[in-house]
Amino acid sequence: MTDDTTAARLVARSNLLGADPRNTNFAGGNTSAKGVGTDPVTGREVELLWVKGSGGDLGTLTERGLAVLRLDRLRALVEVYPGVEREDEMVAALDHCLHGRGGAAPSIDTAMHGLLDAPHVDHLHPDAGIALATAADGAELTRRCFGDRVLWVDWRRPGFQLGLDIAAVQRANPRAIGCVLGGHGITAWGESSEQCQEHSLEIIRAAERFLAEHGAAEPFGAVVPGHEPLPAAERRARAAALLPVARGLASTDHPQVGHFTDAPAVLDFLAREKLGPLTELGTSCPDHFLRTKVKPLVVDLPGTAGVDEVVARLKHLHAAYREDYRAYYRRHATPDSPPMRGADPAIVLVPGVGMFSFGRDKQTARVAGEFYVNAINAMRGAEAVSGYRPIPEAEKFRIEYWALEEAKLRRRPAPKPLATRVALVTGAASGIGRATAERLAAEGACVVVADLDADRAAAVAEGIGGTDAAVGVAVDVSDEAAVARAFTETVLAFGGVDLVVNNAGLSISKPLLETTARDWDLQHDVMAKGSFLVSRAAAGMMVEQGMGGDIVYVCSKNGVFAGPHNIAYGATKADQAHQVRLLAVELGAHGIRVNGVNPDGVVRGSGIFAGGWGARRAAVYGVPEEELGAFYAKRTLLGREVLPEHVAAAVFALTGGDLSRTTGLLVPVDSGVAAAFLR
Repeated sequence: MTDDTTAARLVARSNLLGADPRNTNFAGGNTSAKGVGTDPVTGREVELLWVKGSGGDLGTLTERGLAVLRLDRLRALVEVYPGVEREDEMVAALDHCLHGRGGAAPSIDTAMHGLLDAPHVDHLHPDAGIALATAADGAELTRRCFGDRVLWVDWRRPGFQLGLDIAAVQRANPRAIGCVLGGHGITAWGESSEQCQEHSLEIIRAAERFLAEHGAAEPFGAVVPGHEPLPAAERRARAAALLPVARGLASTDHPQVGHFTDAPAVLDFLAREKLGPLTELGTSCPDHFLRTKVKPLVVDLPGTAGVDEVVARLKHLHAAYREDYRAYYRRHATPDSPPMRGADPAIVLVPGVGMFSFGRDKQTARVAGEFYVNAINAMRGAEAVSGYRPIPEAEKFRIEYWALEEAKLRRRPAPKPLATRVALVTGAASGIGRATAERLAAEGACVVVADLDADRAAAVAEGIGGTDAAVGVAVDVSDEAAVARAFTETVLAFGGVDLVVNNAGLSISKPLLETTARDWDLQHDVMAKGSFLVSRAAAGMMVEQGMGGDIVYVCSKNGVFAGPHNIAYGATKADQAHQVRLLAVELGAHGIRVNGVNPDGVVRGSGIFAGGWGARRAAVYGVPEEELGAFYAKRTLLGREVLPEHVAAAVFALTGGDLSRTTGLLVPVDSGVAAAFLR
């Protein structure tokens, strides 16, 4: 079989297994295939191992995500292996086994795949498999479930020695198709890619059937009165009220993005009497607790408790959690342990409401929540047939603060300037708003694209990326209830808000005597009142979070420049400009900076200009509408047209970190209109 065929079949198998969450969690597990390739130096055939590299995900794996190693060199490492106390040294040795450029970086599980005497190997983290692996009598349950077809391997930290252990079990049991790894997951093997896949699925489905047939009906115990799930609408409202507070607390050491889950499995777990004892035991599979921390923070109040009571309790529990985590670190740290990375929880459980999870970006926060759901499923299975017994706390610490894990963290690329920040941009379906939303997302922010037109907002958000990067929401900024709903959706999407851009607007170009009271009210409702409503909602949430924030107004040079036939628009822009000053004074004590930009007329891509404003302004100045942008440019000092991306760049300059001591500023983005110079 050629190199390309072996790799392609491995990728296909990996994608199929990884596409089903019953088989393995996101980025969990690894697969491999052995075959023959050509040595690029000698031209001779050599045995090779293709294996999923470090950090990849089976469901989305491509050939670029495979590490390729020479089997002769990898297996020769057995002769120089210095023993389990120094097994970490073998990870660096894997680099000397790479074939050609080697592809992706080899993972810690590479030895397992290379040392097993089977052409194809799968290592997976199915919930049912972990349930058996974490049961108090897991070895006996494995025997009852599989007979001698699947074997038990005692817990050992992933690495070279675990690979030797599994290889020894396989040699001693030639009829076996795989094994259950204590506290961890499963490994299966086969003579062909198809057979290996069949064996993996056989193990997983057999474990699922065993748990279903032999498990207790209510493994988590009885429902605790008052802890039942709240009605859906009430759950969402309660989550929106609590999540910004929880996010601020979880960001004490490092800023975090949040995620909310109220999946049935979560709500049921939170309602049961075993919630407290089981959460204290923590998770077991290394993939789980590396993302969820050793245990969650559990709010020990019924779902019917008042919001203020829950907030007060949450703050108390957070302080206790931090002290408990510091004690955990002190118990197990050695002189050569990496420094403590942060004492805040990654998972917060609120009975009746659901689960909040946190991470350095939306994907990390979401995946942390998914992993805790996996852990709940594993606990349920273990409790159903036995008792849940995760790996010891000391072993968890050895992995969490493993030098190899620390090295992996240090290899991450530097975060973008707006990483961890949640931005809401109004009027973001076109023009300045769209360019701003796209720029903020490109700089690392999670973006809420808010617009009166829900479909166009959704389209812009989809163009930015998936829901981990941006979401679209409908909002009429002049409607107080609609603004509140938009912020609720923002919280439930990303955990809170840190950066708000007041950009929504419209323009009515009429002389004074033709401007109606309705024109005046509409203009001021959308921009003056709308900016006030959005800023008030944003400020309230930012104060709750305690993380500071940015509010940016897209004002206009018309706020200081007296243009013709422009009374309603110019007056409301002046109103917005003074809101900047007023709010900068009021909110500074909370670390909230308020600034604005004053663009000249931005014609290209503008929804306002396309909606009739452009034609009216062109008529005022006596130029063809298609030449309006050039007309505006000619009257400036620089002679250059202002485009949406120029305004977006100014918004980023104000919020990207370099102007962290600037508030109450209005930045002209007008190519130089002398009459609009600020005084």
